[in-house]
Amino acid sequence: MTTSKKLPVMADESIMAPKSHGTSETPVQSNLRWGCKGDLADRICNFNRHYAEHSSYWLETSFLTDAVDELEQKKQIQFYDSNSGKLLFSAPKGRTWDQFVKESKSHGWPSFRDEEVNWDYVRCVPGGEAVSVDGTHLGHNLPDGKGNRYCINLVSVAGRPSEEA
Repeated sequence: MTTSKKLPVMADESIMAPKSHGTSETPVQSNLRWGCKGDLADRICNFNRHYAEHSSYWLETSFLTDAVDELEQKKQIQFYDSNSGKLLFSAPKGRTWDQFVKESKSHGWPSFRDEEVNWDYVRCVPGGEAVSVDGTHLGHNLPDGKGNRYCINLVSVAGRPSEEA
């Protein structure tokens, strides 16, 4: 994984230039995890630069139940780009699962810290928008007293690994 002395890793606006499917080359995967809605995911990921799924949408999915199973098996939850299937986030790192859930609930969206980001595939553009290198809108960096905090739409990271998609 690429690391940088200064986080987040930045990109210019060209990363979100129009492509064959909105800001991405492909629509979202048809078999998103956690019961995420494909039409909502496609709108948020590919045809949007500013809006999000509604606050606490992720609590209406099977994420918390399914994530606990993955956590028990693998010790971390892997979050994949809903378009490309590339690994974007792994959590929790540097904190407990309960701390990750508590912070995410308090902000309304899954909230990641710098060490939980796969900087090979995640960038921020000026203004704080978090995006994938493939043009998927992910959410926003909203720093707080603890540092960078990436509030990410669950529908944007509900993909399956590219080999399973």
